Amino acid sequence: MENRLIVSPSPHAHIDDSVAKIMWAVSLALLPAGAAGVYFFGLKALWIIILGIVSAVATEIILQKLSKSKITVSDGSAFLTGLLLAYNLPPGVPFWVPIVGSFFAIFIGKFVFGGLGKNIFNPALAGRAFLMASWPSLMTTFVKPFGYKYDAITSATPLAALKEGKVMEHISNLNLFFGNRPGCIGEVCVLALLAGAVFLLIKGYISWHIPFSFIGTVGFFTCVFGAKGLFNGDWLFHILSGGLILGAFYMATDYVTSPLTRKGQIIFGIGCGLITGVIRLWGGYPEGVCYAILIMNAATPLIDRYVRPRIYGTK
Repeated sequence: MENRLIVSPSPHAHIDDSVAKIMWAVSLALLPAGAAGVYFFGLKALWIIILGIVSAVATEIILQKLSKSKITVSDGSAFLTGLLLAYNLPPGVPFWVPIVGSFFAIFIGKFVFGGLGKNIFNPALAGRAFLMASWPSLMTTFVKPFGYKYDAITSATPLAALKEGKVMEHISNLNLFFGNRPGCIGEVCVLALLAGAVFLLIKGYISWHIPFSFIGTVGFFTCVFGAKGLFNGDWLFHILSGGLILGAFYMATDYVTSPLTRKGQIIFGIGCGLITGVIRLWGGYPEGVCYAILIMNAATPLIDRYVRPRIYGTK
């Protein structure tokens, strides 16, 4: 039998990865950070995580049933949204907060745009921003982690304490790295977050372009504009504090809301870093990661428009 040339529509190259596989892989990579959060803050943190996930999954199922759409909850996107929303909450919030936040994230942040792949903003961060605007006192009140020996700043994160001019000598970089400090549930243990990030990088589910440009820009910016003068800032403190590592590796890299090209992703990361640095140093809030990513999400279509790959065969 003679060989025949079979012509078919693109794509011509196929890989084993799927949306569901990637979503569940990212959720798996986030488990060490969640386990660390439960260890430091107790079982209430676990309940907040569970409620955030259940609320997100239930909201998606209900909305898809009401709209008579295909039930796609098995793809893991709602699970991941609820997980990330919970990770961005203080461990002392009332149990209704993750429920309301996840509902907003799925309904307003995702469903009203048409569902997965059509949303403009990262849904989990949209939910966090909504909670921050609606109940700022709940979102900025923190509790001591397990084994935390100091009472001076029990209700403030290291970034908040720094902005208020409080002495920070008792919080070392090792405390920040291992997670023994006040903060949101999923952001405190940098070690656990980096372990999951290495897994995602090795598997190729994320690339280095956004997180490295994001973190590098924050480090450089906060070093240049230090409290004690130019090039005297504590850049390592700013990298290890707050939600920078969580945001850079797990939320800024969202496929839907970040640029398509490598050059565009670097521009996106630098923009996130600059906005984060400005808010941290001179803004009204001690942390700027959430708003930086959301602002750059809005700029993503513009970046994709002007940073396009050269068409093969053209100059």
